[in-house]
Amino acid sequence: MLKDVTIIPSDLNDIERIFELYDEAIAYQKTVFKKHWQGFERSLIKREIQEERQWKIIIEGQTACIFAIDFNDPLIWKEKDIDPAIYIHRIVTNPAFRGHHFVNLIIEWAKEYGAKKAKKYIRLDTWGDNPKLIAYYERCGFDYLGNIVPEASDLLPKHYENIVLALFEIKI
Repeated sequence: MLKDVTIIPSDLNDIERIFELYDEAIAYQKTVFKKHWQGFERSLIKREIQEERQWKIIIEGQTACIFAIDFNDPLIWKEKDIDPAIYIHRIVTNPAFRGHHFVNLIIEWAKEYGAKKAKKYIRLDTWGDNPKLIAYYERCGFDYLGNIVPEASDLLPKHYENIVLALFEIKI
């Protein structure tokens, strides 16, 4: 049982740790699937922190998990982006805390946080050809809405090029 669990915004002092966790996540992705993240711009993470859209789960003083949120994602969600939603991106678990099912904790947090912000949906996307991850998100309570192919854009991270994405949502 986890004790002393808090979810708080990341701060600028967390940038190095965030990138360490991203590097560890990419290394792990390479062992379990044929696709992986291509890295992220520091300016993106800094902006997310300044806008309080980069979050961390702290357990007994350690960063156990990080994730980002947004309130718009028009390049992926197209016309559905007009719906009031909180979008979850880049969930990364510290390897020392794997197996604690942080997605469920993030969902509960997002329901409360999203409701305070008058959002009606929690949404996320993942690789559309990863049946294990799709099944996992469904077990966590997300409705699988189908797959899309995003249009090429310099505004999306590199790993979004030439892929199929699976879309998910939960009604708040």
